[in-house]
Amino acid sequence: MLTIGQLAATAGVTVRTVRHYHHIGLLPEPDRDASGYRRYSAQAAVDLIRIRTLADAGVPLARIDALLHAQPAEFAAAVTDIDAALQRKIDQLTAYRRRIAELAGGERLVLPPDVVAILDRMRSLGISELRVRLERDAWILMQALDPHAMPQRIRDKHAAFDDPETTRLYLACDQSVDWDPHDPRLDRLIDDLDAWEIAHERDSKRTGSLRLISSRISEASPAWQRILDALAQRAEQRRTAGHDG
Repeated sequence: MLTIGQLAATAGVTVRTVRHYHHIGLLPEPDRDASGYRRYSAQAAVDLIRIRTLADAGVPLARIDALLHAQPAEFAAAVTDIDAALQRKIDQLTAYRRRIAELAGGERLVLPPDVVAILDRMRSLGISELRVRLERDAWILMQALDPHAMPQRIRDKHAAFDDPETTRLYLACDQSVDWDPHDPRLDRLIDDLDAWEIAHERDSKRTGSLRLISSRISEASPAWQRILDALAQRAEQRRTAGHDG
């Protein structure tokens, strides 16, 4: 005859687990003997080992009692059913893992493949992950605020990265992220960017969506804030001069 501790050790479980099986009616609890202890038979040890084996195999505790008393055909059918349920759970968890992996990249959950290709292209050009993330956020905002403009913006972005000068300016802006806003190097960079905008007939006037996108970029760097403000101011001066002319 075994004590509860010996029974638990025989089956490789804890005393607490044995008591839990008693509580849910899975393993009968013997009466106390004359000395006040509960003693377990060899059959109890066999039953506990079977319970543990089924539980370790993933069988829900609520179904174990029926399996312990099932006929061979019933047992086989029940195991097949449980196996199918486990496979469904595995498929669900696999799908969750796939979505978690996509979350790690972020952009693939919310942006179309053409935009993701642009972000990957930026990485291949050596543009920092910080700038890529900001670009991703800009596309997310653009998709929400002005979805009809997305196809043309995608074409424009690819065309820009086909141009060596545009790529150079992207990399230069990327390097300026930690510069002091009063760093004299920013003056030259602003001149270069302004010249690029003039050459490409870009107007720095910001619509509501572009203001939101620009604010997202400027949040990351005081230097970038100065660049955006300076370019907007110069564009406004050109518009005013044009009206006066």
